[in-house]
Amino acid sequence: MTEYESKHGIVSKQNYELYMSFTDMRNFLAMLPEDKKQGVTADMDSISANVQGFQMGVRVLERVPYSRISFEDDGAPFRFNIDLCFEPASEPGKTDFHIRAGADLNLMMKAFLGPKIKESLDKIVDSIVDMSEGRMPEGFDPSKYGMNV
Repeated sequence: MTEYESKHGIVSKQNYELYMSFTDMRNFLAMLPEDKKQGVTADMDSISANVQGFQMGVRVLERVPYSRISFEDDGAPFRFNIDLCFEPASEPGKTDFHIRAGADLNLMMKAFLGPKIKESLDKIVDSIVDMSEGRMPEGFDPSKYGMNV
């Protein structure tokens, strides 16, 4: 399994606040625009969707309160895992957040997807940092999510 790690970002929330927003997979479903919710199902521990003809899902493997949530594939065409890591930052009231991921990719998929995985993980971290500071990520349209900003 090939391992990937995002950069670290300092999020303007305490680690328990940030952790709690990721514990329930239904929160991810709630963030999807209405036109993307068709065929997506979620409960406390899992979320699944039909992605380009493949039924693909993610489920919570382990929750370590306020420090880590581990996810694993649930019916994906390849094995993968994701760890969301929440550590207290040196600044009071903030969290050092980063993501670790592993993917069991064949050589061709690794060459094609490998660089994009690291880039995507970094963008997710940047977006979470931005949102915690009241900035919307680039290209984010809050009206699609029922937000009035």
